[in-house]
Amino acid sequence: MIPRPESSGSHPEQPAEQQPAERPPAEPPKAARRKKPAAVEAAEAIPEKGAAKKGAGKKAVVKKGKAKKGKAKKAEAVRVRASGAHPVAGQLAPPEAELAVSPALGPADRERLLDGTHHDPHAVLGAHPVPGGVVFRAFKPYALAVTVVSGGLTVELHDDGGGFFSALLPLREVPAYRLLVAYEEAVREVEDAYRLLPTLGELDLHLIGEGRHEELWTALGAHPMTHQGVTGTRFAVWAPNARGVRVAGGFNFWDGAGYPMRSLGSCGVWELFVPGVGEGELYKFEITRPDGSKTLRADPMARRTEVPPATSSVVTSSRYAWGDAEWLARRAEVPAHEAPFSVYEAHLPSWRPGLTYRQLAEQLPAYVKDLGFTHVELMPVAEHPFGGSWGYQVTGFYAPTARLGTPDDFRHLVDALHRAGIGVLMDWVPAHFPRDEWALAEFDGRPLYEHADPLRAAHPDWGTLEFDFGRREVRNFLVANALYWCEEFHIDGLRVDAVASMLYLDYSREPGQWTPNEHGGRENLDAVAFLQEMNATVYRRVPGVVTVAEESTAWDGVTRATHHEGPSGFGGLGFGLKWNMGWMHDSLEYMSHEPVHRRYHHHEMTFSMVYAYSENYVLPISHDEVVHGKRSLVSKMPGDWWQQRAGLRAYLGFMWAHPGKQLLFMGQEFAQGAEWSEQHGPDWWLLDPAYGAEADHRGVRDLVRDLNTVYRHTPALWRLDTEPAGFRWVAGDLAEDNVLAFLRYDRDGTPLLAVSHFAPVVRHDYLIGVPDDVPAWHEVLNTDAARYGGGDVGGPDPVKPEPQGRHGFPASIRLTLPPLATVWLRPA
Repeated sequence: MIPRPESSGSHPEQPAEQQPAERPPAEPPKAARRKKPAAVEAAEAIPEKGAAKKGAGKKAVVKKGKAKKGKAKKAEAVRVRASGAHPVAGQLAPPEAELAVSPALGPADRERLLDGTHHDPHAVLGAHPVPGGVVFRAFKPYALAVTVVSGGLTVELHDDGGGFFSALLPLREVPAYRLLVAYEEAVREVEDAYRLLPTLGELDLHLIGEGRHEELWTALGAHPMTHQGVTGTRFAVWAPNARGVRVAGGFNFWDGAGYPMRSLGSCGVWELFVPGVGEGELYKFEITRPDGSKTLRADPMARRTEVPPATSSVVTSSRYAWGDAEWLARRAEVPAHEAPFSVYEAHLPSWRPGLTYRQLAEQLPAYVKDLGFTHVELMPVAEHPFGGSWGYQVTGFYAPTARLGTPDDFRHLVDALHRAGIGVLMDWVPAHFPRDEWALAEFDGRPLYEHADPLRAAHPDWGTLEFDFGRREVRNFLVANALYWCEEFHIDGLRVDAVASMLYLDYSREPGQWTPNEHGGRENLDAVAFLQEMNATVYRRVPGVVTVAEESTAWDGVTRATHHEGPSGFGGLGFGLKWNMGWMHDSLEYMSHEPVHRRYHHHEMTFSMVYAYSENYVLPISHDEVVHGKRSLVSKMPGDWWQQRAGLRAYLGFMWAHPGKQLLFMGQEFAQGAEWSEQHGPDWWLLDPAYGAEADHRGVRDLVRDLNTVYRHTPALWRLDTEPAGFRWVAGDLAEDNVLAFLRYDRDGTPLLAVSHFAPVVRHDYLIGVPDDVPAWHEVLNTDAARYGGGDVGGPDPVKPEPQGRHGFPASIRLTLPPLATVWLRPA
């Protein structure tokens, strides 16, 4: 008997209407196995519903045949006596017919079932027509007796030893029947799982075998259903190298011996429909490896899991009623790169520690909406064993983490964000997975999800395993997973983590640790094909969804269409957006210098425009920039507390005006001074009115709100984000003054002028060149405003151009530049 793992806790209560599964109370003593309990005798006397009424005729009784111990001769056939019509689907053979076929299993089948290596248990268990009648066989370890009940027919099967029971009945066809299974202190009436046909059809199996099943989650995993009139759960798992697979769970006390699955052919899928098992049940797959050893594994396709550190999968189905139809109908109206797109990145377990998905749904949408962000980006929500990985080492690719609630609870959170007008992006991690022995690593005894070459399989940075992107079933697993989150949870976008580590065979590897591709190059052609397939499939099936690549190199065509070949000979990867890691590194490096030294690093703020239109970019100030000794965003700024906050405000103003979409990690919107920690999350106490410096932090948050508000109502800041016509330098060479000035344009030519001043002095009567067709300019945002915590230096009155040219423009305006500030001006 396989003991329950320590990680397995109690399961939720089954719904009242769910028929209970067969549950042997405990393993009986061997001495008790021959004892026939009175419960069986009583059960034999109780006709099933539909039996003849009392007095209408004598109930047929079949006596158990006695097999002589140790003899190899065929067992004597059962003799049946019946009078009058019999309410059994199969008709009895003529009375007193002598049948010579042995119903007992042969030693080879017995041994394979006992060892968990039988590929087709349904072929030998259940009921099958044979010459002379129908043979009934059951494999019920720890049972004292098994009885077949069909209409008015009650037949106790012969105990063949080892948990096997059988009988041969003189029937012309297989009847509908149930089993009475007697244990030490209980008798259970159950459906026989081995009388049922497979639950997966030929089309499912064909698509799985081809690696093209785009709704893979509907075929594999655990699915409560009614099959052939029987209520239960279908279990299906891909394990092509397994010698045998059995289902173990709370419903069989974690002993899968009596629940062998059948192989459905060359596609490598194993399947079993278990009657009586319903939602909330815990389960795993017991796999017999090629070497004969056994391993107990969580379901790779599990749609719900136990709360970590427990590791069992949980049977589940969704009943959630969505309320976001209006959001879904309009999200595809404008492509993401041509729409306002500012993102608040959040780590759900630590945003407000202790909140569940449903509690987050009451607070997060209101907070994000108040600050004016168009989207939230959730750090990985797929199940992961170690919280310190922040979700980037996934074991349950199809299950939202149970730490915060059920899958339907997560649906409720997404729905609430949509109803508040906020899009939902999710970090998705198809690059690698951890080595936990209960999860994907060598799942069926050999490399399956990982590459067979150890050098290709081992991720050099994180101690994890890389997916084998060249295997069609693995690509299918991942492509379907991307679709699953978008279709089942209405996710609006996937930010794909660690794309660079997927694209290069030599990523973080020394010479001799990698093998070139077939062309002699360093590109991982399998990963390229996978990313192209994933993007093309997602964009085809889910209108309005955007995919975002976290890609840190100069790979050509990350956001180019997959069918458009670039100079490198590759088609585009097909992403919608790409994180601009170069802009992030350069601009933060510039801001970290003392203002007196910034003149020598001016190019770090201008170089991004050299390649700004090579891809569709997001400007990311993410969690990665505020952990592991990198300091929080405000703490990166030099100077005293006033200068740090002023520098942060000026930087945010520059960022929101720069071509590209914006992303800001939680806590940075109110100038948190400490690094982020997943243990306690943002320092919300900084916004407590009782805190003396609360106004300083509230001021920065008010600025973020106003940046988003002006941004959303100024198409010049986003309409032409990916086109050179949307940007023009006014002055990119004012290094001595630490000044940057540029124009952003809407499609109709309406401009916005952004001027950033990164020196801690006031510059009066500073001339900035402007077009001569704008009669006056007025200030729409000044990061030095008093309400943000600044010195309130600036010009609230409209400024009229002077006819003297400047910076290559025919006119100029005279401004007072606040210290460490960004000013936005629009035509008056």
